[in-house]
Amino acid sequence: LPEVTTKKRGRKKKTKVLNLIDRLVNYKASVCLFIKNLCVPFDNNLAERDLRMIKVKTKVSGCFRSEEGAQEYLTIMSYIGTAHKHGINAFTAIREALLGNSDIIFN
Repeated sequence: LPEVTTKKRGRKKKTKVLNLIDRLVNYKASVCLFIKNLCVPFDNNLAERDLRMIKVKTKVSGCFRSEEGAQEYLTIMSYIGTAHKHGINAFTAIREALLGNSDIIFN
């Protein structure tokens, strides 16, 4: 626990560690959900990796030229990401989509 200081006003300042402990206590059910439900992943690294590509794209190009271009990019990346999660090669998924068989990733 932090040392008690004699401040006259306001609440006591907490350290980063105490803030983390408070959040873990308050959200214990959400944090430990992966123990009860095996469909819930232990971490959210997959979601973070999916978002990282968007951040890299905007960092390299500065921004998207239009909202329509951004939406098309996100649609393509979502399709490729879903194909990857189902164990399908991105090239194969795109080729099949262009041939009209875009639901190959859902089989």
